Amino acid sequence: MKTLEWTGPVNEKVTFKNYFSSDSKGYSEFRPGYPDDLFEYLSSISNERNRAWDCATGSGQSATKLIDYFSNVLATDASETQINNAVIRKGIHYEVALAENSSNDNQSVDLITVAQALHWFDLDAFITEVDRVLKYDGVLAVWTYNLLSINQDIDELVNDLYSDILDEFWPPERKMVESGYKNITFPFEEVSPPSFAMRENWNLTQLIGYLNTWSAVKAYEREKKYNPVNLIVNELCEVWGAAESSRQITWPLSVKLWRKKA
Repeated sequence: MKTLEWTGPVNEKVTFKNYFSSDSKGYSEFRPGYPDDLFEYLSSISNERNRAWDCATGSGQSATKLIDYFSNVLATDASETQINNAVIRKGIHYEVALAENSSNDNQSVDLITVAQALHWFDLDAFITEVDRVLKYDGVLAVWTYNLLSINQDIDELVNDLYSDILDEFWPPERKMVESGYKNITFPFEEVSPPSFAMRENWNLTQLIGYLNTWSAVKAYEREKKYNPVNLIVNELCEVWGAAESSRQITWPLSVKLWRKKA
């Protein structure tokens, strides 16, 4: 049986809880895409579609979907490296900025989105910034996702990597992701969304590339000088079958919405 081993570099220590800058190209290449129906829904509940702010945009995964529905999109991220690797689209303005201190004018934004990043923020400061820039009747949408699902054998190996091998290397903020942002509230009117999920058809190399975007994998590498994905990769090869064959992968999304009322 042919085995695979990740031979990418061990990442250097990063700052401001910036776990993704050191591998921003891998992040943009191997992260799953958010579903089109999510953005269609968000646009449908926005009273106006002039300006959207994609906060903590990464390399623009959400911004490039939002611009199909909004006249202009401000896409900000605290990481200059991520912004430098962002996907360029007409109507999207990329900017290096903290979530808690944007360049948006007061009450200028129709929709604010935060994808898989809210758990890194200073929530009190971010709430203040949202209240400043969001229009009345504007919408704040945040979402997160935890573990993927493929089949029982593969899921068990991924769960072993996540829970057993990497347990001590996950930052404490990860608990918010695991809860699906259950206990996060904003001082606005909460809106109940429909269900959404991300789906990708990936081969084994793509799955391994995705696992290597995990922040805990990077933390393990920095401490132990060894890639922990290699601890499960042989078993992954056995249960996957032909490495070039594709399998459908599903990540359920936990979406929370609020509307700012006068």
